[in-house]
Amino acid sequence: MFSQWAKLVAARRLPGYRPQVLPGKFDNVIIAMSSGVDSSVAAAIFADQYPNARGIYMQNWSKSQSLTDPSKEACYERDWKDVVRTAEHLAIPVDKVNFEQEYWIDVFEPMLDSYSRGWTPNPDVSCNKFVKFGKLRHHLNAKYGKGNYWLVTGHYARALDCEWDNETHLLRSYYLQKDQSYYLSLIPPSFLPRVLFPMGHLTKPEVRQLAKDIGLPSAAKPDSQGICFVNNSQHGKFKNFLQHYLPESKGHIVTVDEATGKKRTWGEHGGLWSYTIGQKIGFSMPQGDPRYAGAWYVSDKLQDTNELVIVRGSNHPALYKKALDVQNFTIQGLKQAKIKAEIAAAAMSGTLTMQYRSLQEPIPVLATELPDNKLLHVELVEKQRAMAPGQNCCLYLGDRILGSGTISKVE
Repeated sequence: MFSQWAKLVAARRLPGYRPQVLPGKFDNVIIAMSSGVDSSVAAAIFADQYPNARGIYMQNWSKSQSLTDPSKEACYERDWKDVVRTAEHLAIPVDKVNFEQEYWIDVFEPMLDSYSRGWTPNPDVSCNKFVKFGKLRHHLNAKYGKGNYWLVTGHYARALDCEWDNETHLLRSYYLQKDQSYYLSLIPPSFLPRVLFPMGHLTKPEVRQLAKDIGLPSAAKPDSQGICFVNNSQHGKFKNFLQHYLPESKGHIVTVDEATGKKRTWGEHGGLWSYTIGQKIGFSMPQGDPRYAGAWYVSDKLQDTNELVIVRGSNHPALYKKALDVQNFTIQGLKQAKIKAEIAAAAMSGTLTMQYRSLQEPIPVLATELPDNKLLHVELVEKQRAMAPGQNCCLYLGDRILGSGTISKVE
């Protein structure tokens, strides 16, 4: 399988980048295995060629099991069994590590805090930063020695050495329909040269076919959907899950008169955290009155007064914003000053784009301002719908990620 993969990689070489760097024959190659088809194929590729390849499974969540039917097997238990079956099929050893405490402290609690502020966080981005490429990295450094191993994952992204600046750049996947670079935008750039993303060079149908060709147990396993603790909770809706952790905080649902700014109260909500900007609200307005007939959407969450502002129509102007502030902005690269200059130059030339959701069309950026190392101000060419504080803002130059951070304000 390795030679088949290597041919596809060579045929899809990205201009301006060197060929995919690979481990030495007897290097330590550690494959992060989640039980899905992507990480299983990643393991198969390197098990085929490297005698010191081995898998590692991270158990990051099991607390939701107490909220579900205790007679049912937990998702992490099923996933671990699937990982073991795949490892046995490939004849490689596999380790299991428990990072639940780190996940709770660094990902879950900050997510709850963000929701309690009325924001819309993305825990997948934090999980990659603090756990999958944070705690796991420290664990492997302690076990094998810093720089004495390669970490392979099943993510759809690419990490390639640039020909003109000799840095390893984080890039979009070849297969854009599954690109996960957005979720990886906060991983430490210093670690990137030792990370391999074999799926980033393949299409999903090719991955499925490779799994089928060698009879992997996960060949037909459906892709996982959503966040790990939502899947494990088996509660279906994320809002229902959060109710177990966030207190009810009732407030008014209001409209704001565009001419006078006067508010009118229509009902009550159970907590700002249970709504997102741009969401259609299941709230009955007087449909017999033409002024209120139709669907209504959340346009703002007023934290100071605990009010939920709604507007009529999915394309109401209040849902569209053109500028945003980004806090804790992190540059993806080691040459900070150089990349700052690249961001400014790309904005001026019209080649800089941003995303505030994964898998969305790149959004042209009009201008940026970096007043310090952690704050970024972004102005867009055109207004965008439903940008919200808490979302991750990721800047791109072509396929390359320049940096990302958390949206703190939209204007």
